[in-house]
Amino acid sequence: MSVIANNLQAVRFRIGEVARQAGRLPAAVSLLAVSKTWPASCVREAAAAGQRAFGENYVQEAVDKIAATADLTLEWHFIGPLQANKTRPVAEHFAWVHSVDRIRIAERLSAQRPAGLPPLQVCVQVNVSGEASKSGCAPDDAAALCRAVAALPNLVLRGLMAIPEPGDDESAQRAPFRRLRSLFDAIRAGGLPLDTLSMGMTHDLDAAIAEGATMVRIGTAIFGERK
Repeated sequence: MSVIANNLQAVRFRIGEVARQAGRLPAAVSLLAVSKTWPASCVREAAAAGQRAFGENYVQEAVDKIAATADLTLEWHFIGPLQANKTRPVAEHFAWVHSVDRIRIAERLSAQRPAGLPPLQVCVQVNVSGEASKSGCAPDDAAALCRAVAALPNLVLRGLMAIPEPGDDESAQRAPFRRLRSLFDAIRAGGLPLDTLSMGMTHDLDAAIAEGATMVRIGTAIFGERK
């Protein structure tokens, strides 16, 4: 078994254990393997070990990787900051976009989604920690943005995504995830059928699952430390 296959097995086991400790079913948490900066050969190794969903942050790198693995049946998620001039290749090549943080980006993705593809699955990114350096809409603006995105053709609004400020311990890590979960619940109560909370990475996976993550984005624990 390859190192990546071993790592995937360990991550899946960890997700299952943490979910059970939180009183949740392991199957309620899906794993997104973040393959940014890693070559297509690493994606192939992970795919051989049963992984199907992959996350990418950089548009051109991702498009090249998608082409290089076109013989595999993979699901590609764009999870990085998205500029308006890069929306077309994302609309054309990805199944999911987690990082919609303003209506202009959503409108462009909707308009540029090719007619032959199914609707693009979308999460609204929320800046739950209020960091100036982070993408994401303000929490107070999230509900209105979600309603606007949900009204667009060629997109399906699935939920919320966040990349909180790193916390020193699990208690500090859980607080922003709890805020995102509360926002998610409030928007659902307002009538939008959200089903996805994209939150948690290698360093704060346990806290995210404990607070209700339905999709965790894991890179380092699968592929190793980035060069």
